[in-house]
Amino acid sequence: MLSIALLLVTTELFSQKIEILEQKPMISIRGLSVVNDQLIWVSGSNGAVGKSIDGGKTWRWFQVKGFEKNDFRDIEAFDEKTAVIMSVSEPGYILKTFNGGESWKTVYSDSTKGIFLDAMEFWENGNGIVVGDPVDDKIYVARTDDFGNSWDRYYSKKMSSPEKGEAMFASSGTNIRRLSNTEAMVVTGGTRSRLLMHERWVEIPIVQGSETTGANSVAIWNVPPRKANIVVVGGDFKNDTSSYKNCAWSLDMGKSWNQPLIPPHGYRSCVEFITSEKLITCGTSGVDISEDGGKTWKLISSESFHVCRKAKSGNSVFLAGANGRIARLQQQ
Repeated sequence: MLSIALLLVTTELFSQKIEILEQKPMISIRGLSVVNDQLIWVSGSNGAVGKSIDGGKTWRWFQVKGFEKNDFRDIEAFDEKTAVIMSVSEPGYILKTFNGGESWKTVYSDSTKGIFLDAMEFWENGNGIVVGDPVDDKIYVARTDDFGNSWDRYYSKKMSSPEKGEAMFASSGTNIRRLSNTEAMVVTGGTRSRLLMHERWVEIPIVQGSETTGANSVAIWNVPPRKANIVVVGGDFKNDTSSYKNCAWSLDMGKSWNQPLIPPHGYRSCVEFITSEKLITCGTSGVDISEDGGKTWKLISSESFHVCRKAKSGNSVFLAGANGRIARLQQQ
């Protein structure tokens, strides 16, 4: 009886670390942008966009007119009034709102056959980049220098050598991250899974070989000059309870890689630094926390989430996923 009681207490303690704030059936959320501790934007399937201005206590929902069937897999919010959303495929669209989500302007579209946009990333100066699966043997790239008001297709030699079966997953908007004031890093997945950084491809020890395997997300904690702690997560989303080669970390800009002593407990689609040593990662089979830079992970919830993000200005961490589920991490 004592062991059962302890198990119940432990389970309760773990479950209390993730506080469910909102659920919106029939919507899958993969876009999440946390501007500060109070302002959160999300985007997802069926043309859905949500916004909270009170730390997730209440939500306002929008269905983007004319895009009711589109899947907005990533979102970047700048403030309460302005945000950019990305719709993935044929055509690929980027839209922007200037009035808090009441209306949206199409700022970029591309109907190129085979286009599939995966993720966006922005810098504080208004520069931004969107990446997509390879088209004509080149990773698809478009760029902006005015906070997403206008975009141009961008061709780069360093993006021109993906291997057969190498693409990206539009699972959380985090397979591209800022590396410096001018550079970004990208992780690929599929039959081939690598990291692209400083115009070079870097091998990473993560499961690969089939269309459902590989890296899904990369997180970086910058340590100037030109140093960074990097953590990559992924796995096999068709076998989402497997921990086999689902995470790797590097302390020397990807020159060498390590695998966790205790890995995340299954496939993970997003990873985020909370502090220099504390990280959170989530996927369809649960949520894990690391307190030692990614070396060991502890399962804190078996709830399914696609994306987890820390406030750009603040300390709060939020998660989102299927059935419009939005949650907050209760930090100790």
